Amino acid sequence: MTTRALPWTPPSSTDVEMVQVGPHWDVVRAPEALGGRALDLLGGGTGAVIADYNLMYWLIRPGAAQYWRRIRQVQTLGTGRVETSYIGVPPIDRTSGPYLHWRVPLGPGRYLTDANRLREALARATVAELGIGEEDDR
Repeated sequence: MTTRALPWTPPSSTDVEMVQVGPHWDVVRAPEALGGRALDLLGGGTGAVIADYNLMYWLIRPGAAQYWRRIRQVQTLGTGRVETSYIGVPPIDRTSGPYLHWRVPLGPGRYLTDANRLREALARATVAELGIGEEDDR
């Protein structure tokens, strides 16, 4: 079953908007150390990324990470979860922090990140940053 993302635009106000995860996109959350390394590995292949202090959030296609094998310090939110999740989404023009902002701004051709590429980048970042692989995380 392929789940399609519904049309969505970020808040146009000056305030952060709480958006339910799932209908438009799912989210992958990682600490900044892993996320920064994953961003380097993804290069221009990343979609939009939201950052807040020491956390990074990638927007991915709904359901794309539903069956991921766990990666230490990485959490997936959205489709297939029992609980409903919300994340704060900054206005489109907020591109610097440390408060909630777009680390990689949403733009033409830059919306959802390919979940398989993101998972690979985060797994490699975990090995590099923490010195452990998935098999070590039990």
